Amino acid sequence: MKIEQLYTKCLSEATYYIMSKGEAAVIDPLRDIASYLEKAKRDKAKIKYVFLTHFHADYVSGHVDLAKATGATIVYGPTATADFDFYKGKDNELFTIGRLKLKLLHTPGHTLESSSYLLFDEEEKEYCLFSGDTLFINDVGRPDLAVTSSITKEELTEKLYYSLHEKILGLPDHVLIYPNHGKGSACGKNMSNETYDTLANQKKVNYALNTDLSKEEFVKQVLNGLAVPPQYFPKNAKMNKRVNTSINEIIARGMSPIEVNQYQHYLSLENVMLLDVRSPKEYLEKHIPNSVFIGLDGTFASWVGTLIENINQPIILLAPDGREEEAVTRLARVGYDNVLGYIKGGINAWEKEGLIIESIQNLEADDLELLDKESSFLDVRSIKEFGDDRVNVSENLPLNHIHVAANSFEKEKEYFVYCKSGYRSVIAISFLKQKGFNNLININGGFNAIKKSLIPTKNCKKNCPTCACNK
Repeated sequence: MKIEQLYTKCLSEATYYIMSKGEAAVIDPLRDIASYLEKAKRDKAKIKYVFLTHFHADYVSGHVDLAKATGATIVYGPTATADFDFYKGKDNELFTIGRLKLKLLHTPGHTLESSSYLLFDEEEKEYCLFSGDTLFINDVGRPDLAVTSSITKEELTEKLYYSLHEKILGLPDHVLIYPNHGKGSACGKNMSNETYDTLANQKKVNYALNTDLSKEEFVKQVLNGLAVPPQYFPKNAKMNKRVNTSINEIIARGMSPIEVNQYQHYLSLENVMLLDVRSPKEYLEKHIPNSVFIGLDGTFASWVGTLIENINQPIILLAPDGREEEAVTRLARVGYDNVLGYIKGGINAWEKEGLIIESIQNLEADDLELLDKESSFLDVRSIKEFGDDRVNVSENLPLNHIHVAANSFEKEKEYFVYCKSGYRSVIAISFLKQKGFNNLININGGFNAIKKSLIPTKNCKKNCPTCACNK
């Protein structure tokens, strides 16, 4: 028996490869299927099934391409409907993979078709549960994403309550819980950094598995504090119900090198976005005018899906040399398939042509000049982070609200912009520049650096002369 968890940190997403006696199955595959094909080839195994726990909202799945490449059967739970051929599994139905058996447990709540898969080992003992977005480590899947005219989030939460109590809590304590997501995913609100756990321990630490909670209390606790989901979620959910362009085609098109003079031509023809995916430091030092920044070395995919509102947006990339295909692939994972190519030669080619380069002032937090200026601090962290601690004279503009909330701020005012460590602040500055903000200064190292400086914060304990806590 072989079970492999493949964890994609950018999406906080886990997918699974199972193999026994020359037969394999994949659970919740990513859109780029090469890794699964390579594993099956390594194991000299045939991929027999592609199991889906539900129609994912936070990424585009590779189930159709994987089934086409291997002849595998796609399996969804009861009530699922889609534009491609698949097998609609029944509650408690068993599937055989070599000497293993996988039982489909219909566990609606996160979505109506949501299912979990209970794996029995070679000795026919319950071994682990692939719980999808029904049960996370320390949390459960949010029930507000599948709301329709015929079902409310409260009704979905009640279904989740019964799924947990009737299907999962009665399993043996030693069963391992393998969820679809971990901390950082917007599919829940309180997930752990751990990517698996025993059911026994989850019964102790997961608030949603507290059997003392009544159904009404469960509904209230699960729905309390849910953030607004990223705008791309319903778009990805729709894509997962249809046949999409092959990722190989998307990569082939996106890997087209574009000369600097060709880029000018693209701008004249289409509403093209130039997406700079280098490091924050590189973007601050020099970037192409009117480009926006979302760096690859961060939670790239989720910020793309949150901030680029048009999923069909034509995009040209400015990427680190050798990472162009990675950028195209990671965009396609969340359905941004319209990459036209990348700037050949990058920023250096732009400079060689003598074209305009822009930069953004990047100050250290301990620069005393900050204390002498009557400028505002712009905190682009989440509302919760801002409430926990912040610069005393700061205003909050959460990055995920930037398209709407930016209209409430003065475009000509000078702002010192910060986040936690310096990734989100550079993203925010690039999008604010598109909206006409021209007096933006980045604080290097973000709030982590500010806490070590003399800048007074809400919870300051430094006893510095200028600190508001001494007044």
